This record gives sequence, C-alpha cells and structure tokens, in this order.
Amino acid sequence: MYVTAVLLPVFVQVALTFAVLIRLGMKRLSAIRGGAVVRERVIIDETGWPLDVRQASNCFRNQFEVPVLFYVLAILALITRQAGDVFVVLAWLFVLSRVVHAVVHVTSNDVRWRFGAFAFGVLVLLAMWVLFALAILLAPALP
Repeated sequence: MYVTAVLLPVFVQVALTFAVLIRLGMKRLSAIRGGAVVRERVIIDETGWPLDVRQASNCFRNQFEVPVLFYVLAILALITRQAGDVFVVLAWLFVLSRVVHAVVHVTSNDVRWRFGAFAFGVLVLLAMWVLFALAILLAPALP
C-alpha cells in the first residue's frame, strides 16, 4: 500500500506527460499535412510551426522542468521511507495542479489560470521538499 500510494501520483504525472506528447504529435502531423510548416525555420527553431503547435510544444517542455523535482523527491522519499500520508496528499495536489496547468496550457492558454496552477504546484512542491529535508535532517542518528 505504501509504495502504491506514493507511486500512483507519479504514474499519473507520467501519463499526463505522454498525453501531452501524443497531443503534440497529432498537432505536428496535422500542421505538416496542412502545409502550415515553414520547413526552413523548423530545422533551426520552433518558430516555423503554427502557434497551436508551439503552444503544445511548450506544454510538453514544461513537463520536464518543475516535475523533475517531483520525480526526484518521490524516489528519495521512497528510499528513505519518509513518504507518509501528508506526502501522498501533497503529491496528489502537485499532480492535480500540473493537470490543470496542462489543460489550460493546451486550451485557452489563459496566463492567469495557467500561472495560478503553476504557482500553486510550485508552492506545494516546495512544502514537500521542506518537510522531507526537515524529516531527514532532524531524524535521530543511527549508531
């Protein structure tokens, strides 16, 4: 139960990343088929893609920024057995914030909502790291 409870939000975050990647692939394929790609620019940078493709691409790239800190923390918390109920609740809050962030990013892209979800997730993750660090640093030393 313990390992499952800790890893389930990780699995959901990974599934979100793949869902965003699949959406990006479909957007790119549609742009290529529709002739909306400036090939000379695409080989250099993202500006040769239509805006909706760049939007999806940015969302995908975001899945490898802050969530990396979440993945590392989940692994460390499992290894050190520092992932209790509070950790699991915070992990779910972080992942839910990432889902909201991604949905907003690939739909309306309203920066106020997107930033709100992002900021909430970052604060939750920061709290997770602080609680983890305190648990490790304040743990009694083993002989």
